[in-house]
Parts: sequence; C-alpha cells; structure tokens
Amino acid sequence: MVKVLIYAAQQEGKLDSNAIEALSFGARLAEATSIEMEALLVGTGAKEGSKEAISYGAQQVYTIENPLLDDYQTELYSYAITTAFQQSEADTFILPFDKKGKDLLGRIATRVSAAAITEVVDFRSEADEINWIRPIYGDKAYGEYKANRKKVVVGLRPKSCEKIVADENRTGTITAIDCELSEEMVVTKLVEKIESSLSGIRLEDARVIVSGGRGLGSSEAFGELQELADVLKGAVGASRAACDAGWVPSQYQVGQTGAVVAPDLYIAIGISGASQHLSGITNAKTVVAINNDAEAPIFKRANLGIVADYKTVIPALTEALRQKIG
Repeated sequence: MVKVLIYAAQQEGKLDSNAIEALSFGARLAEATSIEMEALLVGTGAKEGSKEAISYGAQQVYTIENPLLDDYQTELYSYAITTAFQQSEADTFILPFDKKGKDLLGRIATRVSAAAITEVVDFRSEADEINWIRPIYGDKAYGEYKANRKKVVVGLRPKSCEKIVADENRTGTITAIDCELSEEMVVTKLVEKIESSLSGIRLEDARVIVSGGRGLGSSEAFGELQELADVLKGAVGASRAACDAGWVPSQYQVGQTGAVVAPDLYIAIGISGASQHLSGITNAKTVVAINNDAEAPIFKRANLGIVADYKTVIPALTEALRQKIG
C-alpha cells in the first residue's frame, strides 16, 4: 500500500498548529485515495503527542524521543527525519513549509533522492497518481505538478488547509524509531536563546493583525499600531521593507519569506502590496488597506480601502474602537 508520512512538530507532547494542519491535509489525502497516513514526532514528549496525532487520523506514528532534538538543530533534525522516512518505507513525506520546513525540505529530498515540491496548498488524485497544486506567478494562478520520482517530499504552505476535528476514539500504533544521535553531528550549535521582543499573540495564530510598511516612515509609528492591535486583541505585523529598515524585528515580517497568516481581519497600513507580501496574506478573510497612494497594489487585494494619511485615520479609529469595545 502507498504510504504518506507527515512530520508533526510537537512541544512537551502538544502538537503545534502547523502540525495539526499537515495531519488534516494528510487525512484528506488518505480519504480521497488508497493512501495510508502515518506520522512522525521527534523530541521529548513525542510519545505523548502521538495520541493527538492518532486523533487526527494517523494510523501509525513513529517517534524519536531524544533530548538532543528538543531544540531545533538542522543537522540532527535532517538526519533523524531522513532515518525515519527511510525506515517507514513511505513514498511521500509531507511537512509544513514554515521556517523549519524551508530549512529541512531540500536537505531531506536530496538525502533520499526524492522530488521536492514546495508551497503546496491542495492536491488532485487521478487513478493511482497524485498531482500537487501550488500557487504561481505571485499567487495569481495555480500550477499542478506531478513527481517524476518514486519518492516525493512536499512542503505544505501554512494556513492553506482547513483543520479537521480530532476524534479521540481513533486508534493507531506507536513505534519508536532507533536513531543514534550525538552532539558531534552538530555543525552549528545553539549558544543562547534570546527572548523575542515580539510579545503576545503569534502572528500565525492571530485573528486580527495590524501591519505596517514603509509608508509609516519610522519605528515610532509602530507604537500607534500596537495601541490599535491591543484594542482589537490582535498582533502587530510588518512588511519586509519595514523590517529591513530596522524599524521592527524580523519576527514581525508577514509575507512569503516571513509569516504566512490567515487572520479574520488584516489591516495593512502604509504597505504598498508587493507580491511577496500578498503571498503571505492569501488566506486572510478581510483585508483593510490604509494608504495615501490610490494606485498602491494593496487596494486590489483589499476588501475595504482608505486613501488617506494613516496619521489622520489610526488615532481616530483606535479611540472609536476603544470606546466601542471598552
């Protein structure tokens, strides 16, 4: 039987949101085809997290519980995941194409001589073949791809797949993978963890995001955006231009090379709307754009556009919402 292996990241036995989305994608794939879905969890707590993976449809879960995998290290993760992929004898390996996924996908595909397809958002099955669908031309169209190799590594774009409902009554098998790891395998080591200045809600999990771009003109302006985000119980984001200018840390960046988000409300302030940025907000439900350039590309994506200087809009909007929400 054809098998697909899903990498499900976990922390202390709890799956992260991208892992649940990848398992949901795998469950859809298994339901539409004759594929058997399996999952891989690594690090301390992997066995405990396996129960959650089974509830999302994994029939078989492989675990590698090694404290060396508690912190992400490229070399160790590449080796461990490749070992599990090979031992599982799966034909397809799917992992979230987030920051870690972008680092791992090419390495894993190279080690197992597999095809690699990134930014996948859907699939189409026909007979015994699976075609993978991904956006192209800056999300203006979709391309359909078929792997010409027996094995394929697929990077799933975050926030592109609706999560299924977990079923605690599902049963499955948990198998520990024998994988020898040592610190000598690490080429680069984590020296220190520095707490991010980005506080509160993670961009990927935020239901409301207030994002600023080059049009704000300075780092001080992001203080006003933070006030608005606090009122809306949301998070602050930024365009690449604002991050490159040093106004805010890179953790704020929304876009193809930053965070891919899917909030209920995305407020873009002083953001022109480059294709790289628009790729990161494809699945935002409602986009509000505030820009003094009526020709800015962001307005083509916006559900509501305001052509004005943000300095005349944001303070008044924040105060009105504060009075309304309380």
